[in-house]
Amino acid sequence: MQLTGAQIVIECLKEQGVDTIFGYPGGTILNVYDELYKHSDEIKHVLTSHEQGASHAADGYARATGKVGVCFATSGPGATNLVTGIATAYMDSVPLVAVTCNVGVNLLGKDSFQEIDISGITMPITKYSHIVKSAEELAPALRRAFQIAKTGRPGPVLIDIAKNATAEKAEYVKEVPKIIARSTDKINQNSIEAAVEAIKKAKKPVVFVGGGAVIADAEKELKTFVEKIDAPVTDSLMGKGAFDGTDSHYMGMLGMHGTKTANLSVCDSDCLIVVGSRFSDRVIGNAKTFAKKAKIIQIDVDAAEIDKNILTDISIVGDAKSVLEILNSKLEDLKHDEWMEKVEKLKKKVPLSYDTNKLTGPYVIEEIYKETNGDAIICTEVGQHQMWAAQYYKFKKPHQLITSGGLGTMGYGLGASIGAKIACPDKTVINIAGDGCFRMNMNELATASRSGANIIEVVIDNRVLGMVRQWQTLFYERRYASTIIDDGVDYVKLAESMGAKAYKVTTKEEFNAAFKEALNADKPVLIDVIIDEDDKVFPMVAPGANIDEAFDENDLNMKAND
Repeated sequence: MQLTGAQIVIECLKEQGVDTIFGYPGGTILNVYDELYKHSDEIKHVLTSHEQGASHAADGYARATGKVGVCFATSGPGATNLVTGIATAYMDSVPLVAVTCNVGVNLLGKDSFQEIDISGITMPITKYSHIVKSAEELAPALRRAFQIAKTGRPGPVLIDIAKNATAEKAEYVKEVPKIIARSTDKINQNSIEAAVEAIKKAKKPVVFVGGGAVIADAEKELKTFVEKIDAPVTDSLMGKGAFDGTDSHYMGMLGMHGTKTANLSVCDSDCLIVVGSRFSDRVIGNAKTFAKKAKIIQIDVDAAEIDKNILTDISIVGDAKSVLEILNSKLEDLKHDEWMEKVEKLKKKVPLSYDTNKLTGPYVIEEIYKETNGDAIICTEVGQHQMWAAQYYKFKKPHQLITSGGLGTMGYGLGASIGAKIACPDKTVINIAGDGCFRMNMNELATASRSGANIIEVVIDNRVLGMVRQWQTLFYERRYASTIIDDGVDYVKLAESMGAKAYKVTTKEEFNAAFKEALNADKPVLIDVIIDEDDKVFPMVAPGANIDEAFDENDLNMKAND
């Protein structure tokens, strides 16, 4: 049947099972919005306060569900405002389809009003970007976009549509989306056998879990694998929840702000099995000395990640869930009692710790964990609060932590929490923010109120850019250049003006009471948590240092007294 391009856009989204779109309208995309209006009973549209908020919300929706997130924007600044969100999704392998519209074909290349080459701009930060210039191209382009976004290592795709293509008519025939199979075609049998032999010979194995295990929904296979080989487990920030953080095998996070137990055990290991991690610099520290005693086995769906940051001894390219299934079928139960006992002693000797006599970030996270029984979806911004959330909330399931890892996007979490709450309305969704991050996209609190996304926004408020100040204290002789933001902004009044309930707390008791009320509120809630400006995230590894050189406050005090 003959449909306009705008109608084809909506029909293709319905084909793909899209039920929610986050966006902001404008001139070139008006035809699409007009058609979307006619289908509001089938597809919900969430009007955000800014296009960046739309991209982050679509990202949060995708991470919470595993489905493709969708956002809309108009041409020019509307499209460029999506760029940070698209880059965030690209760095963390999040399936996202961004649909923008551009000026008509007759105006392209003439510096027309709000014309921008958004497909060119986003080429380095998408799996695929394409401009559609006619209605006939629309359905194939959109179907291809969803296919690419979900296939193999997921990621964002941008489809830019010339305005004339939304008005022209073309033939449309409904199609059922192709089933996307797990990537198993590159799994090498020789690599599998080599990995099995290496694991059998290991005396001190460690399993290191990254975001690929979350994306692959490999938690059951991973648990079976860990129990079969009887090994301790550590994870990256993006790997949180793929392995149960309450399990006795779990050591905590690895890397710059990982636990001493995890860092020391990886350095002592003779076999490191890496599931879905790209060896970020924040994880490995000094690449030349990372896990130098260990035979390294890397499992990753993306062949480009093999030997990119760390040279491996054995590599297996393929979907993490599928690879683990094969390994589990070939491995018999192993025992490493002496090694596990050594790791357990380390946990008791060098646990995470903080000052329990005052209100702090770690206390807030532990209280949130207790009050939510560890079942909430936790979103974060980027900085100290993000690391405290990763350290002190015990993530039991995948898709529980929604955070910007690779790009480190301040201002990400509030939009992402709205997307997660709309995707999972029956879940408690909490965004942990710093006051510096909250300022970046705090206007999205109005979006939460308007859309009925009753999230809880916890602002860890130290009146400074906390993580940057921590570096300035430790490495820049306390030269606090442009990191003090104590300008008297009243976040309670600001939140109330945007339709949220709000509390300011300065003690542990006040936080406890406010958070209990927030859990039962019928609107978004902001809790402004006042902490000391010099509270720090420990342990810490200095940039470029060996990860076994992690230090904490006690180490610094001992060094100062030497």
